[in-house]
Amino acid sequence: MSEFSTDIAALVRTIVEPLVEDKEAVDVTVSVSAHGEELVEIRVAPDDCGKVIGRQGRVIKSIRVLARAAVCAEGRDVSVELIED
Repeated sequence: MSEFSTDIAALVRTIVEPLVEDKEAVDVTVSVSAHGEELVEIRVAPDDCGKVIGRQGRVIKSIRVLARAAVCAEGRDVSVELIED
């Protein structure tokens, strides 16, 4: 994993952890697609999914905007998804 991928994972983790009750269950992984887009996957405890999504999806949308803003100066693309198990 590159330094940039680690940075974006740390950014997303820093945003998500204060939102949830079970901080130990927070798992943020980054993978790179075939066409170069970074995919950030967030996994949290089932009870905390609603807190990360927020009303009408506002919180997850904000996380996506912040992640895109963090990498746009380097010309990279990033996609953030909440994985519900």
